[in-house]
Amino acid sequence: ELVLKVRIQNPNLKENDFIEIELNRQELTYQELLQVSCRELRVNPEHVQKIRKLPNTMLRKDKDVARLQDFQELELVLAVSEKPSLFRAPAHSEQSGYNKKASELTY
Repeated sequence: ELVLKVRIQNPNLKENDFIEIELNRQELTYQELLQVSCRELRVNPEHVQKIRKLPNTMLRKDKDVARLQDFQELELVLAVSEKPSLFRAPAHSEQSGYNKKASELTY
């Protein structure tokens, strides 16, 4: 088995820990990596825009996956519209004239 560290890419989370997944070395394909990662992280594979090998390499094909080594760190980059906490509608109590984001800006 090949053991990889995977997480969802989200710079807005304070804690964004990796989980370890195992892939059968006989079935090292991009599709298998995507399926196992999504199942373990509870993400719909259709929402994954790309898989990034940290720090800055995009995985695109089976040969890229075949070169991975144990404990390499990967991120699932989700489509922007699938980040629910970033685009939620404000609650009724938050709709006053007070702009919370503006009050947090530093100059």
